Amino acid sequence: MYGLNDLIMFLNRLEEEKFYYRLTKIRDSIMVIVSVPGQKWEIEFMPDGSIEIEKYCSNGEIFDEREIDVLFKEF
Repeated sequence: MYGLNDLIMFLNRLEEEKFYYRLTKIRDSIMVIVSVPGQKWEIEFMPDGSIEIEKYCSNGEIFDEREIDVLFKEF
């Protein structure tokens, strides 16, 4: 099980490594969103002490302004 001290240690490590992150509350958990080149990580510290991690990886494809309409149409 993980707790508040583990969250603090994780945040300290991100800062030491100079990773960009932001915090948010989702449901009953604290989510740390980390942005690195080509990836975004969502790390949730749950009230029961568990941790859930999702990674979103880019394939490197770059779109132009026409993709804006596609984004809104799809979502």
